[in-house]
Amino acid sequence: MRARARLRAAAALIAAVAATGGCGAWHGLNSLPLPGTAGRGPDSFEITAQLPDVTNIQQNSRVRVGDVTVGNVTRIERQGWHALVTMRLDGDVDLPANATATVGQTSLLGSLHIELAPPSGMAPQGRLHSGSSIPLSATGAYPTTEQTLSAVSMLLNGGGLGQVQDITAALSTALASGRDTDLRNLLKQLSQFIDHLNAQTDDIIHASDSLNRVVGQFSAEKSVVDQALRILPDALAVLANERGRLTDTIDQLGKLSAVGNASVSRSKAALVDELKDLGPVVESLANAGPALTRSLSVLLTFPFPKETLSKWVRGDYANTTTIVDLTLSRIDAGFFTGTRWEGNLTELEMQWGRTIGELPSPFTSGNPLMIPYHFNQGS
Repeated sequence: MRARARLRAAAALIAAVAATGGCGAWHGLNSLPLPGTAGRGPDSFEITAQLPDVTNIQQNSRVRVGDVTVGNVTRIERQGWHALVTMRLDGDVDLPANATATVGQTSLLGSLHIELAPPSGMAPQGRLHSGSSIPLSATGAYPTTEQTLSAVSMLLNGGGLGQVQDITAALSTALASGRDTDLRNLLKQLSQFIDHLNAQTDDIIHASDSLNRVVGQFSAEKSVVDQALRILPDALAVLANERGRLTDTIDQLGKLSAVGNASVSRSKAALVDELKDLGPVVESLANAGPALTRSLSVLLTFPFPKETLSKWVRGDYANTTTIVDLTLSRIDAGFFTGTRWEGNLTELEMQWGRTIGELPSPFTSGNPLMIPYHFNQGS
């Protein structure tokens, strides 16, 4: 009976191997589905996940949620520069559609598996179902034992840990030989510097904000700045070509300044005298200011001052008091002053024997406009 059971088991194994060989390439016993594993129930379903690196994950590796095995890996394929892993999960697995998948390890020397978990930092969406695919952006891998040991070896051999002794020796040398006072002063000055810096925090923040506003203005005028930067090389080239002329111009300007300085120095005394002589003229003009202003106002309404017009005209009539002085001296002073006949009428009146300002003349004893003229009058 035992021999027959062994023969039946061997025949079943050979049949399975033959069936597998007829369907595709043979990858060993691990490529066959193992009985009794998770993800083989009636309600199980398949999903896929894009992983950047599957390390030593093999077919039939476990798929876990937390510390619970909920499925197994059924197929691993290469898809571009990453791996496409097909997993079969139990029907009672409840995970959101945006779940994550990572390659995990049970312990330092334990076996590898696929770890499924809800997303962190975002809200869950939907639910995993048959045909769901976890994208490459939601997958990753924990550091493997080899990577961890390699990092530790790098730290111990090529990192800064081996230099701690050198650093300690350098600090011991720096603090030895009575240098503790210098170190204390250094720490004191450093503390004062930090205090001053802390007191200027508001100013520093204000300066940073101002700089930010200036940079924002430059950014808003980016097109203008770009155009200026394009034009600036041409402008500099023109200045470089005109360098000789600019130098000559500045040289000639210096010579002109020297000549002007010499002229001003030589004419300084004469200029001061002219300014002194100009003082009385300006003073006289200032003193005549009121009379000049009144004469300008009379000029527009001659012979009547503008100030008396409102008092003279009263509707349909006018009020006036007139004093007419027709003596020869008054006519001479009023009409012939400054002419070739200036003084002739006054001299004639004096020949008549009257005194200026008295009317009628005591010598004529009459109206000078009516009395006959005698050549010997006033003699």
